[in-house]
Amino acid sequence: MAVTEKGIDPGGSVAKLTYDPEFTDTVIAATGPKAHPRLKQIMPSLLRHLHDFAREVNLTVAEWADGVELINEAGRMSTDKRNETQLLCDILGLESLVDEITSNLLLSANGSSDATPSAVLGPFYRANAPIHPNGGSIVYASPDSDWYNNAEPLLAYVYGQVLSATTGKPIPDAVVDVWQAGPNGLYEQQDEAQPDMNLRGQFRTDSGGRYAMYCLRPTAYPIPFDGPAGRLLQMLDRHPYRPAHIHYIVSAKGFRTLTTQIFDVEDGHITDDSVFAVKDELLVKFEKREADEKARWSLKYDISLCEI
Repeated sequence: MAVTEKGIDPGGSVAKLTYDPEFTDTVIAATGPKAHPRLKQIMPSLLRHLHDFAREVNLTVAEWADGVELINEAGRMSTDKRNETQLLCDILGLESLVDEITSNLLLSANGSSDATPSAVLGPFYRANAPIHPNGGSIVYASPDSDWYNNAEPLLAYVYGQVLSATTGKPIPDAVVDVWQAGPNGLYEQQDEAQPDMNLRGQFRTDSGGRYAMYCLRPTAYPIPFDGPAGRLLQMLDRHPYRPAHIHYIVSAKGFRTLTTQIFDVEDGHITDDSVFAVKDELLVKFEKREADEKARWSLKYDISLCEI
């Protein structure tokens, strides 16, 4: 391996490189006595892994600069409607890993293994979705539109209960916040054909912990290729597809807020999600729905929350 003007030449060869063995310790020791306690705890490990990585691969200035620009570009693209930096974390598996770590810590502290597993938030969440009564619809597109005609075969009725993972009792007044992509694989902020906040909504459970909504049976889709995350996938020769899913954030007084997703078990990308978020416990099966002109499919899905 040799360093050339174009970067690393794997076919070349150089003598084994050596580096200052005290450099990383010097950087770690620069942390002051009044440092934030958590940063003081984790930064030595981060710095050692980061520096060891750079030395292990003989990272060049040009490669480091490309990496910095990748992050900078992701930041420039990110808005309140799309988080490209988060999408980078997603395709590297980091968000799913951190989600698993956080979930395990919370479940261990709570002592309950019956809670619904969490899953990643994803880059397309928007706060303040419209609030609906139970049985309302999050499909806001006009029935006369081409978009609605494409969505009609996927219209679905999704319902269930929000329950305590400890007692199994229903939780009234829980807020169920949901969002999903359209049949063309695009979220509303990506698609001019969809009205604002289409396929997003919030529902509040009744006295029996019940929620219900009309939405769509979800569709698999590729993550966008118009930014650094998509380009990185292409450079790694990886496919961009996410399996069909619906996002949930469920919150209730006295319980830990749950961020999760449910996945259509019949989707072909269940075993190779591009952001590694699928969990067996989150697989669901939609059933055909009869005698309901507003839905072709139905799904009963209960959610169990951990008490604080």
